Amino acid sequence: MANYSYDVSLRSPIKMARRIVIKVGTSTITYPTGRINYSNIDRLARTIADLMNSGKEVLLVTSGAIGVGIGCLNLPERPKEVREKQAVAAVGQCELMNAYMRSFAEYACVCGQILLTKDDLIDKLTRSNITNTIEALLEKHIVPVINENDSVSTTEIYHNGTFGDNDTLSANVACLINADLLIILSDIDGLYDSNPQTNPDAKRICFVDEITDEMLDIAEGAGSKLGTGGMHTKITAMQTATASGINGVIAEGSTPHLISQILAGEDIGTFFAAK
Repeated sequence: MANYSYDVSLRSPIKMARRIVIKVGTSTITYPTGRINYSNIDRLARTIADLMNSGKEVLLVTSGAIGVGIGCLNLPERPKEVREKQAVAAVGQCELMNAYMRSFAEYACVCGQILLTKDDLIDKLTRSNITNTIEALLEKHIVPVINENDSVSTTEIYHNGTFGDNDTLSANVACLINADLLIILSDIDGLYDSNPQTNPDAKRICFVDEITDEMLDIAEGAGSKLGTGGMHTKITAMQTATASGINGVIAEGSTPHLISQILAGEDIGTFFAAK
């Protein structure tokens, strides 16, 4: 069911969420130039630190290693060769974590980096080790900052070790640690009944309790210039999460402090109800 009208009661489970996975895309934390958007990272860190202080557990899944690397190296465009992308990602990941660490430190909050490949979650022993590491970080009130290991994992070559986008990664992480809520911050403020970029009359869907093939068809399309994911990958990520009993929200990410309003049950983005 797709509901276009806001009903506060439908979002009541959000208020009870204690363990939350927040995914931010490249467009949220960088400018189109590839340079880091420090204002957005600072707002995001402040919001997450505040949530941690209130007793919630928050994991951050971040994109942006390649995008930030492009900006750091002053490249005119995204590299085309896989080996070049991996090298750029190695540079960008360092700069990205430096930005997160500085911003979290401003709010007396510590973060720790975890880089994953799909193989890591398939192998039973490694999967268990990852879970134990995340649980230990959360117990110590440390924010796990998770990204795909772009320096060794590729999206262009078919390989079992590839997520392909961090929307999928965020859903896998949410399932791994039995999260209550997955929030995906995008460059669009939710799911629409048609493409809002081509149809000015497109309407935002406030509530979804079943993801249909029609929704997936509407969501087809590429991601941002510097990123890899599009709305289609976000919907399939929500399919994975909701099937595992995890509620989800897709919302616009240029103002990360809206996370607090989402958790208050306000009409922000599109809410996907857990099965």
